Amino acid sequence: MSMTITEKIMAKHAGKERVMPGELINCSLDLVLANDITAPVAIKEFSRLGQDHVFDPERVALVPDHFTPNKDIKSAEQSNYVRQFARRFKITNYFEVGRMGIEHCLLPEQGLVLPGDLVIGADSHTCTYGGLGAFSTGVGSTDLAAGMALGECWFKVPESMKFIYHGKLRPWVGGKDLILYTIGDIGVDGALYRSMEFNGEAIENLSVEGRLTMCNMAIEAGAKNGIVPPDEKTKAYIEKRAKSPYQFYASDPDASYVEVREYDASQIEPQVAFPHLPENSRPVGEAQGIELDQVVIGSCTNGRIEDLRIAAQIIKGRKVHPHLRVIIIPGTQEIYLQAMREGILEAFVEAGAAVSTPTCGPCLGGHMGILAKGEKALATTNRNFVGRMGHPESEVYLAGPAVAAASAVTGVITSPEEVLGDAN
Repeated sequence: MSMTITEKIMAKHAGKERVMPGELINCSLDLVLANDITAPVAIKEFSRLGQDHVFDPERVALVPDHFTPNKDIKSAEQSNYVRQFARRFKITNYFEVGRMGIEHCLLPEQGLVLPGDLVIGADSHTCTYGGLGAFSTGVGSTDLAAGMALGECWFKVPESMKFIYHGKLRPWVGGKDLILYTIGDIGVDGALYRSMEFNGEAIENLSVEGRLTMCNMAIEAGAKNGIVPPDEKTKAYIEKRAKSPYQFYASDPDASYVEVREYDASQIEPQVAFPHLPENSRPVGEAQGIELDQVVIGSCTNGRIEDLRIAAQIIKGRKVHPHLRVIIIPGTQEIYLQAMREGILEAFVEAGAAVSTPTCGPCLGGHMGILAKGEKALATTNRNFVGRMGHPESEVYLAGPAVAAASAVTGVITSPEEVLGDAN
């Protein structure tokens, strides 16, 4: 019988020929992931199990990225707790400051997540890896503890939704704009515990980085996972990175979906999500002129080299508006180095922006860009909840790197065309 790509991956890892939406199954895991906030809770639960080993030290990834480099004593203690656990259990994929990156940028870059994998992480944006054709989802720290011990986790098979994007994208429109537009259409609970499968000409022409961005924000629509069927672009990205065998899966032509939505991607403009929910998405023209105090370009959503290149294309040779703070955060050390080699970081610094070592930092209101009362920020991050980036009376607007870069120059939310004209 026919299945979707998500159902096929889950069936494979459950050792079953077929799974059905709503079915409870137990699956083997290819990778389990935690960071400096969620790992300590998982480690404490793991210790209560009396385990003297993890299921596979090469398939546990620990990435201290949220409050690192440590901002205070408490965060230092958290990180040290994770560090000591990694040493005790000989965790191969522990990434120390100087080698770490924002986890959802780092693991694909390192070839630790591959097409056809089943991955859990104690972080809601673990759904990012669907951009490579993997099933990946966030779990609680208790489930992660069991995953570290047993290499297994239980799931309820989600219903699948298909999103088809016809046509070619406009200049300056990317994965961030597509997913913001989609969330604006279906709402923050429009895909609750469902699989969001992204298809169509616009997705086929989208870079792997753009696909990772879209799947990263599937959770913002309440989805269990987001996924893009892997193709030649995926293969080109994976071949130079893969550390183990992988398998491409695709949905059967007659697979069943609970809902199918189709969009004309050529009509989608650069998007801005207004406070205080990602579903408050509107064309950038409706946000034009909103004064800003801060712009942040980075995060697990838009901190990849493609994002920095887009931003640099607009900022290079210009200056950050004098009333504005602009913070640039490359997603990994490798991205940082590549941006440095290409002169991108030089362009940012010369423009008056601050460039940070990889960290989640301001995205969750952690450090490196906290907002004061009444301040407004435009960020390429994934959430703009009340108080997300600082004071509960601050405001966060979400956008892609092109809009963020243009706004960094003008000091107000601005369309890229206002700065550069129509040429992409």
